[in-house]
Amino acid sequence: MTDAPTLPAPGESLPVGRFSGRNAFQQGVRDALACAARDGWKTMVLSDPSFEDWPLGERAVAESLQAWSASGRQMILLACRYDAVLRKHARFVTWRRQWSHIIECWQCPAADPLDFPSAIWSPAWCLQRLDPVRSTGHAGTEPERRLMLREALTEWQGKCSPGFPATTLGL
Repeated sequence: MTDAPTLPAPGESLPVGRFSGRNAFQQGVRDALACAARDGWKTMVLSDPSFEDWPLGERAVAESLQAWSASGRQMILLACRYDAVLRKHARFVTWRRQWSHIIECWQCPAADPLDFPSAIWSPAWCLQRLDPVRSTGHAGTEPERRLMLREALTEWQGKCSPGFPATTLGL
């Protein structure tokens, strides 16, 4: 058992294996979004109870998301609440406003944050934080793992309602 995912070799795009710790998790998120931009992922799902400790507000992440956002792309966000996103990730909030037509945001405020998945899913790779408190989990390309994660995320999405509007209209 290793504490960090295997680093990608030249020509490989993403780490695989177990990871442990907030830094390893955050680097996995950065790597995934950079790969999504570079490889042109058509769809991805980001899920977390609050996204509080994700690096979404970083300049490099915003640049990756900007590069990723092209015609025919779709992102689904699942969360219990988006308060921390609004409070901590201003760059992401600004980017989300501009690209709201390709981003579906769902929230499930009644869910127990400890039960809610913390993960990134794509058709080719996924990262799942199995213990959000210790930031331990697994990243990889195994078809079975990706299928199980996608089914779990779809089930959670069915329990959610639309949330995190791109703009707030007022009187």
